[in-house]
Amino acid sequence: MDTTDILIKIRKIVRSVDIESKKIQKEYGVSIPQVLCLSFLHESPNYQSTQGEIRTFLNLNSSTVSGIINRLEKKGLLARLPKSGDKRVVKIALTSAGDKLLSTVPSLLHEQLSDRLQNLDDKELAKVEDSLETLVQLLEIEQVEASPLITLESDLEDLDDDEALSQ
Repeated sequence: MDTTDILIKIRKIVRSVDIESKKIQKEYGVSIPQVLCLSFLHESPNYQSTQGEIRTFLNLNSSTVSGIINRLEKKGLLARLPKSGDKRVVKIALTSAGDKLLSTVPSLLHEQLSDRLQNLDDKELAKVEDSLETLVQLLEIEQVEASPLITLESDLEDLDDDEALSQ
């Protein structure tokens, strides 16, 4: 196989993520990380969670998650609910508008890929992982931090400049 074929396949993946990101933003008015935040709340008990739990799920820093939550709150897609008796504790709750929006957003690429990877047998899965590890080593990018979610930095308008550079 020509190395150009490998580069084209990588570019197809990157381009597909970029196209999905722009489509979701244009058609639904939210970024993919915002969709993932809403989805996390949808799967949480009572449709509520803490900012720390959301941060852990998204694998993003606190200021980035604050930006995501602020934007979603301004759009009425989630709400902050202070705990009675302790105003320091705040639950983040999915609103009915957020749930309605979430029900209209199509399955994201990373969800589709995750489902399909789970259908591979152990040998095939190990082969995919080994191949990707080889690419990471060839690019000398082992130290680059990355979320387990497929998004682009351009998709993360919520990222601050320092975090965008570290991912």
